[in-house]
Amino acid sequence: MSTEEILQEVALEVSTCSKCNLCKGRKRAVPGEGNPNARVLFIGEGPGYHEDQQGRPFVGPAGQFLDELLASINLKRSDVFITNVVKCRPPSNRDPLPEEITACNDYLDRQIAALKPQVIVTLGRFSMAKFFGNAKISAIHGRAQKKDGYICIAMYHPAAGLHQASLKNVIREDFKKIPLVIAEAERMKATAPKEAGTSAPKEEPPQQLSLF
Repeated sequence: MSTEEILQEVALEVSTCSKCNLCKGRKRAVPGEGNPNARVLFIGEGPGYHEDQQGRPFVGPAGQFLDELLASINLKRSDVFITNVVKCRPPSNRDPLPEEITACNDYLDRQIAALKPQVIVTLGRFSMAKFFGNAKISAIHGRAQKKDGYICIAMYHPAAGLHQASLKNVIREDFKKIPLVIAEAERMKATAPKEAGTSAPKEEPPQQLSLF
């Protein structure tokens, strides 16, 4: 199957998913959207009111800020892929529960495997936890690390910048690093030795990249 076909298959499954109780209160599931050939994958936390209404990620005020951030580094939505850790809106926009994240994890893993992005940008602490465990976002935001074969960079959720004015410029400055991370990912890909045979790649420990 092509990348686009896999993403469409995941989206169809998400639209009728009943793996957890979030399905009971949703209007529309939000599987994610974007360029199937995207070099950058953005992973948020979960849909809010506007996303639940439209079935699309980041379409409310936080999404407008995300569009502004993308434009600041000469990117637009059609250049990237955007999804969330959970695909249905938690009631009253509460934090997703561990069992809800677990229920959606297979969908996210399949999206990542299909896209094979050069760079994964996590937005918020729940998506950050998938790659960085119990790390504190205040300590690692804006720092690129190689994890699970991908270059990952944790950032505050755009909504945090709307709720805390002091974080807005922090998020803007972190976003300015994304082009550097993309360039580093391309350099690493170009200089990586060709894999011999079809054996699975060895698991690597998290690796801090000296980009900034």
